[in-house]
Amino acid sequence: MSRLHIATSGFSYKDWLGNFYPGNLSPSQMLAYYSSHFDALELNVSYYTIPAQSSFAAMGSRVPGDFRFMVKVHREVTHNRNHPHESMRQLIHNTQPLAGQGRLAGFLAQFPFGFRNNFNNRRYLSNLKEMCEDIPLFIEFRHVSWAHPAVARYLSETGLGYVNVDEPDLKDLMPPQSLVTNGTAYIRFHGRNRESWWTGQGAQRYDYLYSEKELEAWLIQIKDILKKADRAYVFFNNHPGGKAPKNAMWLKKMVKKM
Repeated sequence: MSRLHIATSGFSYKDWLGNFYPGNLSPSQMLAYYSSHFDALELNVSYYTIPAQSSFAAMGSRVPGDFRFMVKVHREVTHNRNHPHESMRQLIHNTQPLAGQGRLAGFLAQFPFGFRNNFNNRRYLSNLKEMCEDIPLFIEFRHVSWAHPAVARYLSETGLGYVNVDEPDLKDLMPPQSLVTNGTAYIRFHGRNRESWWTGQGAQRYDYLYSEKELEAWLIQIKDILKKADRAYVFFNNHPGGKAPKNAMWLKKMVKKM
């Protein structure tokens, strides 16, 4: 199962102290501790502010050689979309230390619910792929209009990766799938908070602990994905209270028994 990386979205949460991290662990020690349990990390901080090149270099120096980073693109690229070229140039430049170390697995672009499946938006995705140069790009959609076989074909032809999601079963949200469009599989677990998905912000929306039964239901899809993918990444975004690392470790144990 070395091709399957099960990990979390983000790592530097204060409310993980005493839940996942030892209660007295300092922030500067968190990544090293995290990497002793997981071999990959989805960095979400770059959605808000792109860290300096020195920050990415420091992160790369604190993890083992086989550790991989998936980096989220800035919201300018996915939400504002006014100056995406400048934003992507900065991200590519600042992540050079990770790329040079062979630790950069790719970029994640999470588009909002209002980003619908139409010609102009598909053309934007094609242009975004070119902006990423040779770095793999993975697309997460929120609106169900993208759950169409033609979209999977388009992404495959364009060389874009598809992000399968687990999120609340609500009208017009994306359903769970097991698609692989560029040789690498990607799954994100957001939790199933139906009541607070539209009204909750940040931690409230993602404050959800998956049961073992809910995770076991994904094993069939994970098996299917591994048949189609050279490599697979699974990230838990239900971060409040250390629920993400707890669920990630549960799933890792289940996968070993497959």
